[in-house]
Amino acid sequence: MSKDQNPIRWGTLSTAKIGAEKVMPGIQRSQTGVPAAIASRGLERAQAAASGLGIEKAYGSYEELLADPDIDAIYNPLPNHLHVPMTLKAVEAGKHVLCEKPIALNAEEARQLLDLPKDRLVAEGFMVRAHPQWIRAREIIRSGALGELRAIQSFFSYFNADPGNIRNKADIGGGALLDIGCYPMVAGRYFFEDEPKRVLSLIDRDPDFGTDRLTSALLDFGQGRRLDFTVSTQLVPYQRVNLFGSKARLEIMVPFNALQESETTLRIDDGSGFADVSATTETVSPSDQYAELVDVFGRAIKGEIDLPYGPADAVQNMAILDAMFESEKQDGWVSLS
Repeated sequence: MSKDQNPIRWGTLSTAKIGAEKVMPGIQRSQTGVPAAIASRGLERAQAAASGLGIEKAYGSYEELLADPDIDAIYNPLPNHLHVPMTLKAVEAGKHVLCEKPIALNAEEARQLLDLPKDRLVAEGFMVRAHPQWIRAREIIRSGALGELRAIQSFFSYFNADPGNIRNKADIGGGALLDIGCYPMVAGRYFFEDEPKRVLSLIDRDPDFGTDRLTSALLDFGQGRRLDFTVSTQLVPYQRVNLFGSKARLEIMVPFNALQESETTLRIDDGSGFADVSATTETVSPSDQYAELVDVFGRAIKGEIDLPYGPADAVQNMAILDAMFESEKQDGWVSLS
């Protein structure tokens, strides 16, 4: 599809891998936006990234980018501890902001975003909620094909033992729960279309990094509904979401890191045979979930739709994650108000 005649001009803070390899190509493929500038703490690094991606402008500081009057929206993929501070600065500069998840280190920090001017949009970058496979899975659930959705199971893991990696630095928001545990947590909210009432967690921390390297959690959504998940930064790479209903099970094969512009697969099984012999598959057309998210955000900026997930949603995400860490401290269930 062709670009809007007046596309939103995006600026990206930092040359982070997710921005360079996922989000900026997604902006390029979107209908509503164009990547117009990139900033780094070093001008040469910014220039190299801009050249490789065909971006017009490169800046040697984040502040220079925020001061550019031609930039409409900012993508913020900085380390977790800089998400809120730089998002606040971007909004003060008159920009809309799409911020990488998790949007903050905790709910208290995230609540600062609730007081921002309402004419500047801020959203947490959960691209999965814009992917057609998630949208289709929820359509199937709503149709009643699974019967009553009662249980969701998820596993998400990768192996990274690099002491220099930001994901292994506890003081700036590293660890499995904040980095990837937020995804199955969001899956529970998205597919149950409800909020958890209480949470329980079991956390194993790396003795050197202090980060949670293996975390399991149980979220009680009430009325007999529950989400349980395990995430790890030090296990074999794997990801899956299983949605269990009273009539059938729906499996999302690659729920979180679906390849850009590739088909995805949903598997539905009524349980009439073991070892998945009764399962049928549904193929979802190729899509770029980052482009889809950029277009959702872009249409909201243009006033064509309401922003489906804003700062209040992001604060709720952080409150649930906070409760999981509190459960570790209390060694038991933690209720959510």
